[in-house]
Amino acid sequence: MHYSSYLFISIMGLFFISCAHEDPSSNRPNILFIMSDDHAYQAISSYDGSLNKTPNIDRLAQEGMLFQQSFVTNSICAPSRAVMLTGKYSHINGTIDNRTTFDGNQTNFVKLLNEAGYSTAIVGKWHLRSEPTGFDYWNILPGQGQYYNPDFIEMGEKKRVEGYVTNLTTDFALDWLDGRDKEKPFCLLLHHKAPHRNWMPEAKYLTKYDDVQIPEPETLFDNYETRGRSAYEQTMEIDDDLYIDDDLKVPVYPEDDHLKREKISNDSWGSIYTRMNEEQKLKWDAAYGPKNDEFKKSKLEGEELARWKYQRYIKDYLRCIASVDDNIGRVIDYLKENNLYENTVIVYTSDQGFYLGEHGWFDKRFMYEQSHKTPFIIKAPDGKMNVVNKEDMIVNIDYAPTFLDYAGVLIPEDMQGKSLRPVLNGETPPDWRTSVYYHYFEYPAEHGVKRHYGIRNSRYKLIHFYYDVDEWEFYDLEKDPNEIQNVYFDPAYQSIISELKEELQYLREQYQDTDEKEYLPKGPTAINHKGVGSKVSFKFPYNEKYPGKSPNTLLDGWHADNKTISIDRTIWQGFEKNDMVATIDLGGEVEINSISAGFLHNIESWIFSPDEVVFYVSEDKINFEKMGSIARKVEVDFQGIKRVEYELKLKSLKTRYFKIHAKNVGVCPSWHKGAGNPAWLFADEIVIN
Repeated sequence: MHYSSYLFISIMGLFFISCAHEDPSSNRPNILFIMSDDHAYQAISSYDGSLNKTPNIDRLAQEGMLFQQSFVTNSICAPSRAVMLTGKYSHINGTIDNRTTFDGNQTNFVKLLNEAGYSTAIVGKWHLRSEPTGFDYWNILPGQGQYYNPDFIEMGEKKRVEGYVTNLTTDFALDWLDGRDKEKPFCLLLHHKAPHRNWMPEAKYLTKYDDVQIPEPETLFDNYETRGRSAYEQTMEIDDDLYIDDDLKVPVYPEDDHLKREKISNDSWGSIYTRMNEEQKLKWDAAYGPKNDEFKKSKLEGEELARWKYQRYIKDYLRCIASVDDNIGRVIDYLKENNLYENTVIVYTSDQGFYLGEHGWFDKRFMYEQSHKTPFIIKAPDGKMNVVNKEDMIVNIDYAPTFLDYAGVLIPEDMQGKSLRPVLNGETPPDWRTSVYYHYFEYPAEHGVKRHYGIRNSRYKLIHFYYDVDEWEFYDLEKDPNEIQNVYFDPAYQSIISELKEELQYLREQYQDTDEKEYLPKGPTAINHKGVGSKVSFKFPYNEKYPGKSPNTLLDGWHADNKTISIDRTIWQGFEKNDMVATIDLGGEVEINSISAGFLHNIESWIFSPDEVVFYVSEDKINFEKMGSIARKVEVDFQGIKRVEYELKLKSLKTRYFKIHAKNVGVCPSWHKGAGNPAWLFADEIVIN
């Protein structure tokens, strides 16, 4: 045999030996999915650059691809997170709004990666009500979480941790990376709370931008002329709908008469402030005290007050982002120092876009550009570098298929998104989408944005608002990038609108979303029982804000729908801090076998199911005998909105008078945003059979 042949065989033998002992994590790329909450693309310098600087996010953009045509399917927190996990639209994965509990039994990309040998973890914000599934490790914030000294739920155990939430989230993520099984590739979801409302900056950034006047958006004082009812009726305006204390950090005292006209949040700011330790309070007071004193002395009104509110809002928002960017730098440095950077797919995104004063708004929800578009930057081992992709339209249903593709895991056929890998390699498939479909469901609800769906292509946008309206809006984004001219009725656009309606219908069929009525609120449900029409008297009065439709609402034969629960003022009676002690006169002796009462549980609205419900019976309406009691049916820190039924089964009993005592928790618990403030008890139908 020739010498060169021996040499070739020897080299190949060494190659195979080397491969046999190679670290498995180097065969398949690691995946790091970094997501912030409500981070607008306008507040990333590699997108715009006019508001702030984000040097570490920009580092990723320089070494990867930045998408300018990146969109979400449903611009609100929980639905976006569910879409990203499952690769499916909201109506398919079931999480249509923030009130719905995510079904963790369904397939998600993390489960598939875990089954394929990846170590998996999520740290930070989860906000999907159910516990995470598919993760070897999870350490999440309850609900929205707190900025200062937050609680974390680590593998089911809640702990309060001192520090600032953005730094702590990163600390926990790096700790997990250090301690993980290094024989496996990893998938880490690093999900920050910031810059979500109420925008509390880290101590070192409390005075950042104090000497800067942030430019106002052109549409800060938009009058919504040409738009439909939804734009007029929303409740997300910086001027009218931000809380002066909670959101804008201006505590209101008895002497502040001119501020009592402002929206005040029942002292939730007090509970947030008292969560800080003494050192944090001193820094906060030193930074905000002088600014607040100056503001109060100015006694601004009208447009000048609105402009001041914008400056306070946007500066706090950008200060929060400064900490996010710092911590992304920490993670990049860690990966490089540990020789992980080159072989890691890194994504930076937000759960959706956000309004930074455009149209006078904060928040998201609408299909208008600033909330529909979301930042998306990805660095992949084999991807193009330093590319700004201006043409290819991507949607958050694409994230799951992309991660699976890079991991070499088969993409399930029922995932509705597409892998971005060919696009990242500079080879856009010929059948790549040229338009995107959107559907927002959460109405009636906070901020009052009506249900709508629509289509957007590279130039035009068509939106249909429905449920309690039937209105269409159409925008030419080339001529009207600020979306202030609804030209739906302009004769010049009718042929284009007809074409878009056809394409919209095609997309609705493609994504299996053709039934507008499927997820509509069902309203109250009629129920016939022996107590209908009975008289009710209360020891403590219900709050006049939530009186139901009559004093006898609790025995009117209507109860809240169990699937699409809302705080309907005609159905529920609300008791602020008070117990509900209801005495019922059936009007005559009645034979009964059971009695039950329904209650609302929605802690994000400070509404808690009763600690205990006690049932009494009487022959004379004076002397009551206890029949039984039922302890709390839902844990106090249950995340979500739910109707809870307390039912007492009886042996056949004849009586005329009952009393039900539902015990309010009294005040919000120490871990709650409203700690120490009055808790609410909301009662639904009392059913007697």
